[in-house]
Amino acid sequence: MSAYERIAPELYAYICNTVSDTPFYNLIGINLERIEKGHAVLSVWPKEDHLNPLGMVHGGLVVTLADAAMGNAIRSMGIKGVTADITVSFISPPPLGVKIEAEGRVLKAGQNLIFAEAEVWAEKKLIAKSQGTFFKTGEISLG
Repeated sequence: MSAYERIAPELYAYICNTVSDTPFYNLIGINLERIEKGHAVLSVWPKEDHLNPLGMVHGGLVVTLADAAMGNAIRSMGIKGVTADITVSFISPPPLGVKIEAEGRVLKAGQNLIFAEAEVWAEKKLIAKSQGTFFKTGEISLG
């Protein structure tokens, strides 16, 4: 059982549509795995197009996935926001041919700024940790 609250069905549908309709997410193959209030899990299956010159998964893919997980965790609270600052610590490279998942959590939602964190995993192995600060741009209107 999850420690997070479920979100309203309308907000869930909005987030699912947002993820599936975001061109950049589609370009790199980001999928929504789970969404609850203040919490989101997104994933990607790395392809050859995602490799760096050393033949490893490019760090930019990991950063993008962490950013997307934090951003959707924020959306799950009915908040629109954009990234103001992101820091990523790479711990180990993900193995090839393995699904990568990022779990984003909202730490604090203030009046203008939202603070979030994400962990990025591959095969139950932590590969990166991230922290982000987001500017609040508004509330999600479902009506």
